[in-house]
Amino acid sequence: MIEVLTTTDSQKLLHQLNTLLEQESRYQPKDCGLRLIEFAHDNGLRMTMRLRDFEVKVLILTQFFDFNTETFSLDVNLLDRFRSKMKVQPKHLGCVGLSCFYLAVKSTEEERNDPLATDLIRISQYRFMVSDLMRMEKIVLEKVCWKVRAITAFQFLQLYFSLIQDNLPFERRNGLNFEILEAQFKACHCRIIFSKAKPSVLALSIIALEIKA
Repeated sequence: MIEVLTTTDSQKLLHQLNTLLEQESRYQPKDCGLRLIEFAHDNGLRMTMRLRDFEVKVLILTQFFDFNTETFSLDVNLLDRFRSKMKVQPKHLGCVGLSCFYLAVKSTEEERNDPLATDLIRISQYRFMVSDLMRMEKIVLEKVCWKVRAITAFQFLQLYFSLIQDNLPFERRNGLNFEILEAQFKACHCRIIFSKAKPSVLALSIIALEIKA
């Protein structure tokens, strides 16, 4: 569980929000590429919606290493940005997915928490080698233009939650549970249809549904 922002300075939070809103479109997967995956036939030769969603569920192995949700969110962002630009054959999907995960870990986690590539491959039970993972990592970096530190929906979720908590009466602050929001957020990432939404809209929708409930 990552720490939620606790500042009481609403103006500072709003400034952070405006900055994210200005930049989020730079890190969106290509909609046309996502549509190709969404409507691809399952013939064993092309990436499909089912395979994409299954791979993301596999990559929730972040929980095994106790990595934060931002790592998972960045991982999914990298995956979708790469696959919306490249035609990935199902046999290469595991290597692509683990490469994106490894990039996300190195970008968001403290260095001492970085797992060895050999451990990642062993735990995920894939049958490729470290050299394959490193080669794929370079390909992913090139296709996302070396922009690893993306604006993610989880960053918006944190900011929205902090703004709401900062402006609610004290007695009502426990009514919105961040752990529940986090669980719903992860579930959304496991469906490609939610990758077509802007990160800011996805995060706001999750909070709005929880408030309504």
